[in-house]
Amino acid sequence: MELWIPITLVSAFLQNLRSVGQKHLKATMGTLGATFVRFAFGLPFALVFVSVLHWGMDISFPYLNRSFVLWSVLAGLSQILAQFLLIHLFSFRNFAVGTAYSRTEPAQAALFGLLFLSETISAGVLAAIAICVVGVMLISVAHTPVNPRSLLTSVFKPIALIGLASGTAFGVSAVGYRAASLALGGPNFIMQAAVTLAFTLTMQTVLMATWMIFVDRSDFHRMRKGWKPGLFVGATGATASFGWFAAMTLQQAAVVKALAQVEMIFTFASAVFFFREKVNRLEVAGCLLIVAGILVLVLMG
Repeated sequence: MELWIPITLVSAFLQNLRSVGQKHLKATMGTLGATFVRFAFGLPFALVFVSVLHWGMDISFPYLNRSFVLWSVLAGLSQILAQFLLIHLFSFRNFAVGTAYSRTEPAQAALFGLLFLSETISAGVLAAIAICVVGVMLISVAHTPVNPRSLLTSVFKPIALIGLASGTAFGVSAVGYRAASLALGGPNFIMQAAVTLAFTLTMQTVLMATWMIFVDRSDFHRMRKGWKPGLFVGATGATASFGWFAAMTLQQAAVVKALAQVEMIFTFASAVFFFREKVNRLEVAGCLLIVAGILVLVLMG
């Protein structure tokens, strides 16, 4: 088994935990605060990762060249926008459609990988991405009156456009992070991922903190009150991102993000086995499609 596969699976599981925590924080901190926590509370963990690799494992720092900085800035800003739009979707009464469209990230990442990095992928991988995307979209709308036909016809509605914009920003972010990590050129993929994570989280934290100081300082008070769940979100989010960056240094972003759709299986399993929620045919069909897509990806990718 190629190393990027288990790294991606672990990262998807951790991201599922982070998403649960972030949804909880949305109710107490608002969209901006919940988005900021993802970065600010993750930064200390990113710095620890770099420190352990350098001083604990004697791995040298890479050279931060201009290409790395430019790609990191693009990816970091895109991720802030993507996170904000995704959390903003939870404010809508029927956010399932928007969430479903945000899950088109792997397909959009494949397009941006072709445009920005001249990366091409096989027909098998394209088929796997398409199967996984359809699967997660079905799960996203499983508990709403929306059906597959109305989902397609709703593409130009505001909530669908917000979801597509979120998926676009996530796709740009994924490709940007891969390009940034590769631009470092060594000393190894683990240190490249750790430095990319630390650099971008620092930038994101400073930018968002500055914005909040001038726009709404009340979010800082709410974060102090909710520091425990914020710490959980930061730890799981930073570790998941560390895994994403490492995997995307080894493999194309679109391929990694396609396998990462297994996160929906983890969410589905938690709902069934821990919260005893009932499942319907769309959810089952969506999960089966994701599994099928992952099998196609691993066997034909």
